[in-house]
Amino acid sequence: MPEFTYRAIQADGRQIRGTISAASRALALSELQRQGIMPLQLESGPSGSARPPTEGLLARLGRRRDRITPQQILGLTRDLATMLRAGLPLDRALQVLGRMSRDPALTRLLTEWLEGVKAGKGLSQALEPRQALLGDFYINMVRAGEAGGQLATALSRLAEHLEQSRQLRASVVSALTYPAILMVVAALSVFIMLAFVVPQFEALFDDMGDGLPLATQIVVALGDLAAEGWWAFMLLLLALLIAIDRIPRSEAGRLWLDRQWLALPWIGQVIRTLETARFARTMGTLLGSGVSMLESLKIAVDTVGNRHLRGALADMPARIKQGGAMTAAMEPTGLFSPLAIQMIQVGEESGKLEPMLLELARVQDDEVQAGVKRVVSILEPVLILVLGIVIAGIILAILMGIMSVNELVA
Repeated sequence: MPEFTYRAIQADGRQIRGTISAASRALALSELQRQGIMPLQLESGPSGSARPPTEGLLARLGRRRDRITPQQILGLTRDLATMLRAGLPLDRALQVLGRMSRDPALTRLLTEWLEGVKAGKGLSQALEPRQALLGDFYINMVRAGEAGGQLATALSRLAEHLEQSRQLRASVVSALTYPAILMVVAALSVFIMLAFVVPQFEALFDDMGDGLPLATQIVVALGDLAAEGWWAFMLLLLALLIAIDRIPRSEAGRLWLDRQWLALPWIGQVIRTLETARFARTMGTLLGSGVSMLESLKIAVDTVGNRHLRGALADMPARIKQGGAMTAAMEPTGLFSPLAIQMIQVGEESGKLEPMLLELARVQDDEVQAGVKRVVSILEPVLILVLGIVIAGIILAILMGIMSVNELVA
């Protein structure tokens, strides 16, 4: 019988993890709810078995050709909303989209949905087997639209949410691209100087022995290491790439990595602001689509990407379930700024929580972009300055060695 890994909240508010055997995902959900457990995440396979242990980085890279990208999901959602607003029945819209698609993976996805709808299921039920791809937020938005008879409107809101998230992510990646390229160029420049330029002067320095200045001796030693021990640098780089691949694959590794990101100066604050924007936009969109307060909050907490912050937010649903205000549940988490708490408090008191959450998301988006620009504006000159100092130091050390040789000859 298939096994499912779950992350859930007990009646006392504690978050638990475990596995459950059931014939289907729907039966697993029903069994957990019967036990008084509120599931937050339910995935196929026992914990740690989502990927075979022998599957490596190259195997996963080759498999990505069959992946459906978030950009494709965004386009599919937007097109489906447009067709439904134009008056096409759901099954006809799915059929048309399936014929239009030129991507085999996307065509298979649309065929699955169409078969589910033709079998009498609602669209949200047809989406459930693809929960790992779409997420609970997507499925709950569709379910709320179906319940209110406004599926086209719900899909339009969903597409808008996905587009805003994509734009924010793209702006962050774009801003950080140049510093990343600069770091790679800096490392290559230093390596080339040590491996190819410095060895050209070794014959000149051979007879000096210990008479060379200390700085010149260090640079010559580094040059020998770069020229003759380049394989060691390659092994070190390979080990680094393996560590980057392996660490995020374990829960403990991901949690450790997320904590380190938060501890970085400037960058940590940008990540907190980014997660606040994601939380606020998700919850505001769900509330606006008719999803209940508690369910919206649970899904919003689950969409927070940083696991350390997600753990800090995990107790919020239990506090609100006990009758507490949302702002009272927010303050102990340490994620939300005073501005965010004040805005949500105003939304609660005025009965306009949903538009205030969306406004908070827009404000936080602006802060994220401003924060990224600040980080980049500091990082770029620092990298250029460090590169200049290192190269100048290498050149100065060589010049000092040449001057020592000239003094000895004289």
